[in-house]
Amino acid sequence: MPYDRYVAICKPLHYGTLLGSTTCVHMAAAAWGSGFINVLLHTAITFSLPLCQGNALDQFFREIPQILKLSCSHSYLREVGLLMVSASLVFRCFVFILVSYLQIFRAVLRIPSEQEWHKAFATCLPHLAVASLYISTAMFAHLKPPSISTPSLDLVVSFLYSVVPPAVNPLIYSMRNKELKDAVWKRVHWTLFP
Repeated sequence: MPYDRYVAICKPLHYGTLLGSTTCVHMAAAAWGSGFINVLLHTAITFSLPLCQGNALDQFFREIPQILKLSCSHSYLREVGLLMVSASLVFRCFVFILVSYLQIFRAVLRIPSEQEWHKAFATCLPHLAVASLYISTAMFAHLKPPSISTPSLDLVVSFLYSVVPPAVNPLIYSMRNKELKDAVWKRVHWTLFP
């Protein structure tokens, strides 16, 4: 999505050639392929662990760090390896998004019309907000120190990064709609000042 925005704003006359069907297929294949490799590594390493503390977890879905806690082998190196693979994939994605948006903001700030600035920022900021929300909550979930890890905190954090970003995604994107924005502001005003 950031590359689409980048090409649409920074190189609008080349949009058809830069974002043809081949490019879209390659980008989708890269995203799906990296996700599949990440999941395959996590699954293979997790199934190779001997579980000696039972197989019951206090979670509503199975998180890799929670399963690693049930292992009776020393899984520290495996956990660090999985974390490094996942972090490298997320970091590359984050850098790509960040560089794309920096290029977009640099191009937009050169536009003399403030109305055009508003259009460009209204197009880009919702995606940036959703991506930042997801990445920050997922990073906190997987990079928090084990000393503060409790079952209830793990449950809340897992809920935050797996449910909240997809739930607020439609809300963030729909805030570009003027009628919805007006209705939300009316409701907030009515709630605060009855």
